[in-house]
Amino acid sequence: MRLIIGILSTTLVVSNLIINSIPLFFMTLLRAILHVLGLERAESRLARWMDLVIDSWVVFNRFIFRTLGIARVEVTWEGNDALSRDRWYLVVSNHQSWTDIFMLQTELYDALPPLKFFTKRQLLWIPVFGQAMWALDFPYVRRMSREKIEANPALLEVDRQAIRTACEKFRNHPTTALNFLEGTRFTDEKYQAQDPARFQHLLNPKTGGVSQVLAALSDRLDKVVDVTINYPEGVPSFWDFMQGSCSQVTMHITCLDIPAAITDTSDDEHHRAAVNDWVESLWTRKDERLERARIAGARH
Repeated sequence: MRLIIGILSTTLVVSNLIINSIPLFFMTLLRAILHVLGLERAESRLARWMDLVIDSWVVFNRFIFRTLGIARVEVTWEGNDALSRDRWYLVVSNHQSWTDIFMLQTELYDALPPLKFFTKRQLLWIPVFGQAMWALDFPYVRRMSREKIEANPALLEVDRQAIRTACEKFRNHPTTALNFLEGTRFTDEKYQAQDPARFQHLLNPKTGGVSQVLAALSDRLDKVVDVTINYPEGVPSFWDFMQGSCSQVTMHITCLDIPAAITDTSDDEHHRAAVNDWVESLWTRKDERLERARIAGARH
């Protein structure tokens, strides 16, 4: 039965992506023409319409997951009273599986404008999916080792510029920027490779990307939405999830005011230090939350 559910859900999700990409690519062509003609206001208006493609994709995916009973999601909110799809937000989350993207999109859909997440440049070459993210102005960044950066510091500036360019486009209409601060999915191998590992259930966070977003959108961002995703029965692969093998997901979502210290960019060094301290505090609380969930699960 799970095999049938997996085939059906995957077929529907992929079909949903392809169907929604058809109008998106036509709008992308039209947007390019408007850009060449210098019609900035029309281009900006079209970009906002293009984001409706994300909404369409997410709504039908949510329908698929709920109809097929793919997963039971338990969501706990804190401070979400003032959220609006007409404002700008920064979402930060831990990252364990491709499933995280679906969970965040479907559970945050009603409260926030469309999510646009930082993604690896290699994903650009995935047919349809990669091109759709590019058309929708998702920030593409490289995954670079410390050794590569030290050998060629200019590589870091390339990513910074990509983030700044994406954020400049985000300013045109309400958008949610999603950043997985760990920079990659959590695995035991990656955890053990850290020197040192500062948390029990999380990888050490990277603050470069979020620092750039805060600097570029400080006058637009309304709140930070901190999401902790937990899979009590074990982290599922994409195929496990699509088969309905991941029967339980818990999400703790906290809406936070943005401290003035992390939006003050008058001194770069001070700004980086403030963001580092803020993220470290955020990650400490998230790690404690995951530890409490682990202990509660062990008791049952």
